Amino acid sequence: MKQNLLAFIRGLGHEVLDVGTTSTAPVDYPDYAEAVGMAIRNGQADRGVLICGSGVGASVAASKIPGIRACVCHDSYSAHQGVEHDDMNVLVLGSRIIAGELAHDLVKIYLAAAFSGEERHVRRLQKIRDLEARFSAPSRA
Repeated sequence: MKQNLLAFIRGLGHEVLDVGTTSTAPVDYPDYAEAVGMAIRNGQADRGVLICGSGVGASVAASKIPGIRACVCHDSYSAHQGVEHDDMNVLVLGSRIIAGELAHDLVKIYLAAAFSGEERHVRRLQKIRDLEARFSAPSRA
């Protein structure tokens, strides 16, 4: 799925930074979730796409990185709504859950979506940032 999506995304006219594995052997997904998240945090990428078996583990791991809002999406509504309402910056796909054509559709929809900037979404996004800051702060125990 990864190689197929790389070609597809390039075909859409996007520049691709590949920080993933080059092997088909099982890997520890938190390592690659971190690589994608850090590429976004460091300004090397605006958005990311992660692929794992179900998508769940990679979305959990990537979302632990401050500023990363990763969501597993296997339907078109979530792929665009996550960006429009929640400023999702990492789309996570489960390669054991969806087929290639659906993956193409979801990536295309995700990359075309833009954050709405509506007041209610900006307010909610700030609350997410506040949660992140509060729980990232060193404890005073």
